[in-house]
Amino acid sequence: MTRFDRQQARQIAVRAQLLDAWRPDSLVATVDHLTLLQIDPTAAIAPNVDLVAWSRLGAAYSPSDLRFALETERALVEHSSYVRPMEDVGLVLATLPRDLHPSIHEWLGANEGFRADVLARLEAEGPQTAAEVPDTCQVPWASSGWNNDKNVNRLLEMLTLTGAIAVCGRRGRLRTYDLAERVYPAELEVPSYDDARDELDRRRLASLGIARSRSKGNGGEEIGAGGSGEAVTIDGIDGDWRVDADALAASEEAFEGRCALLSPFDRLVYDRNRAQDLFDFEYVLEMYKPAATRRWGYFALPILYADRLVGKLDAKADRKAGVLRVHAVHEDFPWAPEIGDAVEAEVQALADWLGLEVTRG
Repeated sequence: MTRFDRQQARQIAVRAQLLDAWRPDSLVATVDHLTLLQIDPTAAIAPNVDLVAWSRLGAAYSPSDLRFALETERALVEHSSYVRPMEDVGLVLATLPRDLHPSIHEWLGANEGFRADVLARLEAEGPQTAAEVPDTCQVPWASSGWNNDKNVNRLLEMLTLTGAIAVCGRRGRLRTYDLAERVYPAELEVPSYDDARDELDRRRLASLGIARSRSKGNGGEEIGAGGSGEAVTIDGIDGDWRVDADALAASEEAFEGRCALLSPFDRLVYDRNRAQDLFDFEYVLEMYKPAATRRWGYFALPILYADRLVGKLDAKADRKAGVLRVHAVHEDFPWAPEIGDAVEAEVQALADWLGLEVTRG
């Protein structure tokens, strides 16, 4: 069995996430390799999809590139909480409906009339936002409170998950929905559940480089390797670890790192246990904590330098004032001068990309 020290494992993880010195050529190629970008509305700096894309592509990336890829080129698609390659939709539709909780299927079955009304409206009138769709449900959606009385939103989400409809664009911040056959390619293939699950595991591990066989993310999303890849051990870390074959081959090449500012939802740090094990990096997203109890800040950005996660940037984009306010830069250990210089340069690069001036305090 192949054995790595932690530095080797970190370098595999960084390179697989396109965070070494090499930069990808395009947004579509980036998302195709990463397999997904998580959609999150928090924009203390920039929306997550844009921040993750910028951290890979740099100043060459513009948010307009994402809209073009989604709505004009249709190389990418919004599906549930993620932007995914259009080519992966068949894999998701082969697995996700079967993995949904039985109560969701029960609710859909109890609202056949509601479902038929929505599909008929989309067929007759074309793309609709949730606000434009009448609520004709037979059995209201019930939850702990967050989604109570949001029957239309829930139905549109469930019909997207099961493949009857699809997100076709946005009007401002609002998603528009249409029949799936008008959005997804006619040649879309939906494989068997087992084949799709294996391929999703393979693609996920390729994007992570190295991961535990089984691991769940904060929202229950699978972020482990499944049965894909090759079993490996990492010095000083317990667990069933797997490495992607291409990542293993690439690890023979010399590693060249860089500095990067990461979203809290970035897949390099999303698995907090993996980040702790490989990088000795402790991190909690503190936006839901009272201000007085925060250690690093409301939306602190993890800081990568070469193959180490070295600290957190507490900053906020104040677009009205035209400034990127840097409240604090937290060093996880005393930095060598070259780390500090690289971080300062990356903060300036972030401000330039946002079209803002850097201010302290």
